[in-house]
Amino acid sequence: MAHTRGHLDSWTRRTGLVHRESARNRFEQADFGAFVGMVYPTADEEHLDLVADWFVWLFLVDDQLDDGHLGRSPDRVRDVVDRMRAVVDGSAPEVLPDEDAPAAVTALVDLWKRTMPEAAPHWRTRFAWHLVTYLTTATTWEAGNRAEDVVPSEETYIAKRRHTGAIHVCMDLIEIVAGIDAPESVHNDPRFITALEAACNHVCWANDVYSFEKEQVLGEIHNLVHLVRHHRGLGEQQALDHVAERLAMETERFLTAEDELLELYPELSGMLVPYLDGMRSWMRGNLDWSRQTPRYNPADVGQYEEPEEYLEETVLGVPPARSETAAPAPCGAEAPRAR
Repeated sequence: MAHTRGHLDSWTRRTGLVHRESARNRFEQADFGAFVGMVYPTADEEHLDLVADWFVWLFLVDDQLDDGHLGRSPDRVRDVVDRMRAVVDGSAPEVLPDEDAPAAVTALVDLWKRTMPEAAPHWRTRFAWHLVTYLTTATTWEAGNRAEDVVPSEETYIAKRRHTGAIHVCMDLIEIVAGIDAPESVHNDPRFITALEAACNHVCWANDVYSFEKEQVLGEIHNLVHLVRHHRGLGEQQALDHVAERLAMETERFLTAEDELLELYPELSGMLVPYLDGMRSWMRGNLDWSRQTPRYNPADVGQYEEPEEYLEETVLGVPPARSETAAPAPCGAEAPRAR
């Protein structure tokens, strides 16, 4: 863990992702180095550094969109998202050493160069699609909902959550860490799809449970506990209990699909076992880290007058518009209308 923490400190400084003291303190308290070790316990040092950098990139970009003003301004992040997409599809020009590029773009260029050489072409295509889908869903669907005061249905939210949580990106990295190459026939198998979907749901919904109080402070509507309470008219504890029951159901769904896969494809156990173990590690590691990190404690954001105190403007390179002075709706404010 110590090595990964040191690497992350150096990498985030070099890429410019974290440099202000308030942002650095919050970043260090979250302890992403411990998180990556929990969810990829078999990774060697080189791969641990790589996936840790991906984690930090995803979390810091996500913070800009979830906590800050940009998450309510889809039009204002379009250019930087287009530039990130260009890095992924190979159409972006090189970032020059003296160029004033958004830190997220500079860091993504570095990540892409380090990840792609050892990846199979079909893996690159799938990974790129998942990454771009995360960016576009977070910056259009989520941001659009906030801007237009739309509360999504539970069904729509659950389908979108696997994208806005970038969990498919993280699950894809299991293949890199484990040194396996899962053919498209496996990825297209209904049992594999079920296992992966259940694991992804478990991670995303558990995150919603642990971050619920913090997100209520920020006025965030994109949280399964909030949506269950809103649409079903439940109390807070009833909504939490409901989501906990659904988490248990996803665990059972994963275990059933896992057994079916291993029974159906014994000849592929050398690839399937580490892949499924990777999904298990993600589900368990996410719970363990979420219990110990202060990141989801309401006091984490409550210590700041506004999120911009800990968010780095240089991450996406889009300064706040002069008219954007209103803070997010506080907990207890009138809920946006449902559509």
